[in-house]
Amino acid sequence: MNPVLALFLRVPLHGLGLFVAALPRSWEMALGGALGRFACAVDPKRRRIAEENIRRCLPELSPQKRGEILQANYEHYGILTLELLHIFTPIKGHWRAYAARVARLEGFDNWKRAHDKGQGTLFCSGHFANWELMAAAGAMSGIPITIVTRHLKPEWLHRWMEATRLTTGVRCAYQPRTMPPVLKGLREGRAIGFVLDQYMPPPLGMKLRFFGMKTSTLSAVAPLARRTGAKIVPVRQLRGEDGIVRVSIDPEFPLGADDAEDNQRLVDLIEMWVRDKPNQWLWAHRRFKDVEWPDEASQLRATQEQKPEFR
Repeated sequence: MNPVLALFLRVPLHGLGLFVAALPRSWEMALGGALGRFACAVDPKRRRIAEENIRRCLPELSPQKRGEILQANYEHYGILTLELLHIFTPIKGHWRAYAARVARLEGFDNWKRAHDKGQGTLFCSGHFANWELMAAAGAMSGIPITIVTRHLKPEWLHRWMEATRLTTGVRCAYQPRTMPPVLKGLREGRAIGFVLDQYMPPPLGMKLRFFGMKTSTLSAVAPLARRTGAKIVPVRQLRGEDGIVRVSIDPEFPLGADDAEDNQRLVDLIEMWVRDKPNQWLWAHRRFKDVEWPDEASQLRATQEQKPEFR
């Protein structure tokens, strides 16, 4: 990137980082909610994506209830934006201190039991609340975490994110060449973090049922666990009204005999989490790029018949 343009991007980001660093958490929650409501009013493109996803995935709800979810979802985006701006605060150690203040880890013993069996662990989660705080809270609790993510552009932004994550102990494996660092991390006993709720085209993705429709989803987790002996551990994070992001680690996920079936059960679990707390999921993401939706009556019947029950 042109150095002058990079400077024009960095200065406001660092300035906003300093601004949010000065906010009490209660002010940050209130301001974030207002920012989200404003974005909902002025961002028709993303709002339409979120509206359509909510309507298609939750057809059993009334239009009023879906509207309430949309509004709360945008308030969540506003809070999330302010939380992520803390990453750019140019104060040494700020992100680590902020994460320690607003994030809490629960279920550490569930991870420890899986970890102590050897061969590493595979964290499976989704884009709930704040996934950066989830990784930071785990790493600062003593879990050696490597997250699978994308190499960002421009390069200065990538380097800044990488360095900030490392202040909490979070390492990264970057797509598309993630397998060598993932396998190395598992050999070292690390926990590798995957998210299973985004669109993932072939060859990394396979068609799995999500909210009643078959859509391309990351399919590497179950075969990777079976190949390496790593243990799968589900984890999710939710932001409470008190502003605390609670990261909950579940007990080890039991593998069956079939990769596709195991992957489907993992996606079913993610869907159950979305249904449980729909306002903190990433509805504005184009999750269903490869789906031709049926009419709403047929979709409602399919949703009711295929609503997942975790097994």
